[in-house]
Amino acid sequence: MASVTSLSDSVHQRLAAALSAALPQAGSADPLLRRSDRADFQANGILALAKKEKANPRELATQVVSGVESGELIKDVEVSGPGFLNITLTDGAITRNLAARYADDTGRLGVPHAEQPGTTVIDYAQPNVAKEMHVGHLRSAVIGDAVVQLLEFTGENVVRRHHIGDWGTQFGMLIQYLEEHPHELDHKADETSGEEAMSNLDRLYKAARKLFDADEEFKTRARRRVVDLQAGDPQTLAMWQKFVDESKIYFFSVFEKLDMEIRDADIVGESGYNDMLAETCRLLEESGVAVRSEGALCVFFDDIKGPDGNPVPLIVQKSDGGYGYAATDLSAIRDRVFNLKANSIIYVVDARQSLHFKMVFETARKAGWLGDDVKAYQLAFGTVLGKDGKPFKTREGETVRLVDLLDEAIDRASAVVREKAQDLSEEEIAERGTQVGVGAVKYADLSTSANRDYKFDLDQMVSLNGDTSVYLQYAYARIQSILRKAGASRPAAHPELELHEAERALGLHADSFAATVAEAATEYAPHKLAAYLYQLASLYTTFYDKCPVLKAETREQIENRLFLCDITARTLHRGMALLGIRTPERL
Repeated sequence: MASVTSLSDSVHQRLAAALSAALPQAGSADPLLRRSDRADFQANGILALAKKEKANPRELATQVVSGVESGELIKDVEVSGPGFLNITLTDGAITRNLAARYADDTGRLGVPHAEQPGTTVIDYAQPNVAKEMHVGHLRSAVIGDAVVQLLEFTGENVVRRHHIGDWGTQFGMLIQYLEEHPHELDHKADETSGEEAMSNLDRLYKAARKLFDADEEFKTRARRRVVDLQAGDPQTLAMWQKFVDESKIYFFSVFEKLDMEIRDADIVGESGYNDMLAETCRLLEESGVAVRSEGALCVFFDDIKGPDGNPVPLIVQKSDGGYGYAATDLSAIRDRVFNLKANSIIYVVDARQSLHFKMVFETARKAGWLGDDVKAYQLAFGTVLGKDGKPFKTREGETVRLVDLLDEAIDRASAVVREKAQDLSEEEIAERGTQVGVGAVKYADLSTSANRDYKFDLDQMVSLNGDTSVYLQYAYARIQSILRKAGASRPAAHPELELHEAERALGLHADSFAATVAEAATEYAPHKLAAYLYQLASLYTTFYDKCPVLKAETREQIENRLFLCDITARTLHRGMALLGIRTPERL
């Protein structure tokens, strides 16, 4: 089905045409249309245009009004103040536009695909091999997945990349420790769950790190083992591969609990760029972008200096010949631009790494790898805080394991579902509890602008009141209950009916779904979609309170209100899916 022109765009076109007719010398003019609490829309663009053309704004506004075609779309245009236009639509226009969205059997609700889609590589969900995932991994995974869903829905060609930490000194340390303490790997991989296997690896890693920091001789042996790993020693590589394979099983289990699809082909960790590192350094040095300083290969910047006033370089290759994160990240950029043909590269990475990525991007631009036609963007996110406003930790001061956090959310949500459940079996309560609990964690993250910190408060997250996913899920489930109780009455649009104020507000907001999705995708801002959905559920609650559905006065009114219910439900369902959150039919 073709996309549906929104009411806002239709009004914009009429006003722009009237403006151009009134001031032909101004060319195409933007009426600056927005939603208003004084009418359905308000146009503010006439003031600036009148000033530019040295015209009287109120006279120009009156002239524009006389040239606006009204008909079936616009009921009234009123000049307000010094030249604002207040526009009220006909009730029929609202209903007809929603009916066109409702008729879209693709499930897209008339949302168009991008006219000129490009290729976006998005780097997100980057856990570390041999380490358990913790609360710090939550935001990259959840925000990244939502941005992927939004971009793919709008038609962008999206390449997912999970740049896992699977290379470097820590693996020489871990392999050497296991070589010297083989009895400590006290399990067989095929007899142990992903979580248990990772707990064992995590325990081994901590023991190896402790010895590495305390024993200089072990540190020397571990570093020698890193050289063996980088040289491709078969025995060392085999042990490394075992760590990677066991870690992946664990990663998949955690992402499955998060209700996220992670594909093996999309996991290209630090090791995936090994063969490019030497060439990356050579190209940087030969072009003069990087220079040798005290044996290390460095890139210096005019505007980046330390507290002492001395330049802070990006170290691409260390003085001992080892490669830093910068070499891997720059090699990844080369791969993403020249092999994957990316127009945009997005990194969903902690805000604390902003300086690193600023330096990496500037280096890649100096080297000519990031041209004007390629955007590199760090979607930086803030920190997850505890209720005390400090970084989220356990009572013992340890970092909170992601699995434990999700399990607790599911337990809390299951209790809420059980309390509300009337005709659900224990199996259904468990399923709904998982959907509600995981949805609550995701929504709390996604409803906050990515660059802000937020407090992790499970009591608030699983509340039926306020800006929570449970509130949205409950609104959806309530609509499904009404539709089930409707009997022979079916949803049907009746444009001839007058609408209640609450129906108008709900209808106008539902019609702006496409514009919100486009904005959220363009700006990589899932929180804007979350805010839209919360307002939709709030407007539905007002409608539900003020407009009887099944007990409306006429058959046509019942059908039209069922239609408003159903398109609201479909919009909630589609919008929540783009955030990676389920909408259960019953709660």
